[in-house]
Amino acid sequence: MNAALPADSAPALPRQWPAQGVTRVPYWVYSDPNIHALEQQRIFQGASWHYLGLEAEVPEPGCYKTTYIGEQSVLLTRGEDGSLHAMLNRCAHRGNMVCREAFGQAKKLYCVYHAWSYKLNGELSHAAFQHGLRGEGGLPKDFQLAEHGLRTLRVATLCGLVFATFSDKTEALEDWLGDVAAGIRRVLHKPLKVLGYDTQRIHANWKAYHENPRDSYHANILHTFYGTFGLSRQSQESGMVLDRQGRHVYFYTKAGTEKTSADYQETADKLRSHNDALTLEDPGILRWRDEFGDGVSVQILTAYPSFVLHQIANSLATRQLLPKGPGQCDLVWTYFGFADDDEATTRMRLAQANLAGSAGMISVEDAAVCEMMHRAIADGASGESFIEMGGRGLESGGSSKLSERAIRNFWHNYRQDMGL
Repeated sequence: MNAALPADSAPALPRQWPAQGVTRVPYWVYSDPNIHALEQQRIFQGASWHYLGLEAEVPEPGCYKTTYIGEQSVLLTRGEDGSLHAMLNRCAHRGNMVCREAFGQAKKLYCVYHAWSYKLNGELSHAAFQHGLRGEGGLPKDFQLAEHGLRTLRVATLCGLVFATFSDKTEALEDWLGDVAAGIRRVLHKPLKVLGYDTQRIHANWKAYHENPRDSYHANILHTFYGTFGLSRQSQESGMVLDRQGRHVYFYTKAGTEKTSADYQETADKLRSHNDALTLEDPGILRWRDEFGDGVSVQILTAYPSFVLHQIANSLATRQLLPKGPGQCDLVWTYFGFADDDEATTRMRLAQANLAGSAGMISVEDAAVCEMMHRAIADGASGESFIEMGGRGLESGGSSKLSERAIRNFWHNYRQDMGL
């Protein structure tokens, strides 16, 4: 099916999805501004849950955080009664941004432009000069504060994570996450504390990055650190779990469970990521502790359309993916530990945080290949991806990490949402 897209003055691009379905992705879907605009409406303001942050980031009444859903500025607040609220960070008067700081604490939300102020739940509490002066000016006599609050969103939490949706029809958060919620519960099993932040601008379409953490089979190929030092290899015990709809996925690997075979050895000998010439002057970063008791050294969890939770050794972080036009996106990393971590554990988490982030010894390569891909597909006038690792269907590939099943399922859900 073809989407009805707004007309523009640029030469028309093909809009027919390849006949092979989700095993092919046309390159125009990454670059067309009309597609990008439609995504904001149908995906980011549609019937999906979107990650806003950690409950620990707004710990007390009056605390707030500014963030985004797609390209919409959003406020997350903690009310006086301890409840959480999400709303558009856009004054109901003239559309000005209400809160500018990334974090803050206030008794009210105040717009500097014309002094409209709001309660922490988004209700309008005051409009300056509402009644005019000396019998002149002011707002109409039938103006009602209750009719002009900030636009509020539905909010739900799971294990200290806060999500919001624009839709009143979206199923409950845990139902929406399905079986993948188990991967969240596994990691976030007690109260959290924030350790730090990192934001990077990636010069590529947001979907190019979203595919990356869903791609379980690139890790042992692209990442030299993984392959050389053994945190994650295809020869190790591993698995992949998708929810019933295929919207969300997590995969895991257990370091030290090598099951080498002749075919693996033959493949590994040809991979640049297996480099015996590389050593670490300080191998301390490899000394991870099995704090969850299941031997999992790496778990990467991705929730449609823009959330990642990772455990890499003892480094824990969320990643929030924010589109910034068709050709770039921001990736916001929030590193955390547990509230009861001792000093030694916190130091270990901070040291291992160097594995991830914008300059991480592993993840720096992910952003690099997304940007390389962006340059290679240019304006998207021709060409398409080939996505048949592990088979051609939504189920084919099973639970094997040596599969692009999770990517095929992403494009299946994307096409449903977009009408493509």
